[in-house]
Amino acid sequence: MIIGILGGGQLARMLALAGYPLGLTILCIDQAIDACAREVTEVIHASLNDDAAVNHFLNQVDCVTIETENLPYELVEKIADKCQMLPNLDALRVTQDRLFEKELFSELTIPTAQYVKIDSWDDLVAGATQLQFPVLLKTRRSGYDGKGQVVIHNLIQAKSAWDLFGGSALILEKFIPFEFEVSIIAVRNLAGEMRFYSLVLNKHEKGILRISRAPFENELLQKQAEEYAKKVFIKLNYVGVMAIEFFYADEKLIGNEIAPRVHNTGHWTIEGAETSQFENHLRAITGLPLGSTKPRGFSIMINCIGREPDSKEILAIPGLHLHSYGKKAMPQRKLGHVTITANYQEELEERYQAFKKMCYHFI
Repeated sequence: MIIGILGGGQLARMLALAGYPLGLTILCIDQAIDACAREVTEVIHASLNDDAAVNHFLNQVDCVTIETENLPYELVEKIADKCQMLPNLDALRVTQDRLFEKELFSELTIPTAQYVKIDSWDDLVAGATQLQFPVLLKTRRSGYDGKGQVVIHNLIQAKSAWDLFGGSALILEKFIPFEFEVSIIAVRNLAGEMRFYSLVLNKHEKGILRISRAPFENELLQKQAEEYAKKVFIKLNYVGVMAIEFFYADEKLIGNEIAPRVHNTGHWTIEGAETSQFENHLRAITGLPLGSTKPRGFSIMINCIGREPDSKEILAIPGLHLHSYGKKAMPQRKLGHVTITANYQEELEERYQAFKKMCYHFI
């Protein structure tokens, strides 16, 4: 069976690596000549508006999935008319627009930040008055890794933000002074079977994920997150892996964003769970039974941003696993990740401290 992926970045790369033991072949389409999935699987280097290339791609695959929600909806709609796409178009439509996400949270009674749709400067002034400073002004689309958003504390900053984003579709949200951030990775297959990974505790800097720790053991919050994920799965008739990011504030989870794909906060599952998020995504969209999501001990995942550590040094640390994506080094670019695993929490902390001494600039 051949699975087509719209995109050829590191998520497609890790999906391809997970597909081989299942007897699956992965074919990607990505206009970037240096798309890093090319090192492990075939990539058609073309834009999605290249009809001939897209048809060539579709003629070879049995179903299509995505590695990013930031895709031209109209072009993906044409693809979905010709080939089964999982997750479906409705999931893509909702998750690539921050306003639609917030509306979905509200409809499903999942707590989320107060929000206002912004179409004009007057809307922004009225919205800031309604929500009260501080607020977050965000572009509705193409927001990831902290891009397309700014915190506003007064009308002077609001004017600067409007000058920066004006002309784009926008949403204004009440700023939430949260205690911590967690995410849940969940998966649903074609038969409707659902599985949930342990909650993950996440640390971001400048909007980019730096560190994830799993499992985050809180029975009440785990149950709450699973119930919210179930609601989204059923509403969207979702098939595949999905991530929901939450803030924790006022003694409850507050829905922030949904990712309709395998997710950075789930990379720990490659070594740290009985079945990785990548394998379970492929199982889900091909109609296979889902694998166990139980954690194997304790894990910390650290993103390598802008530079990579010396492999000879860090691989001497027991329980450390390096994943290099084969990408050219650039500031603020995710070049790889490191996962540290251990059977016990104390052992994990010892290994993490050893890593920090060698690679303090990654923490």
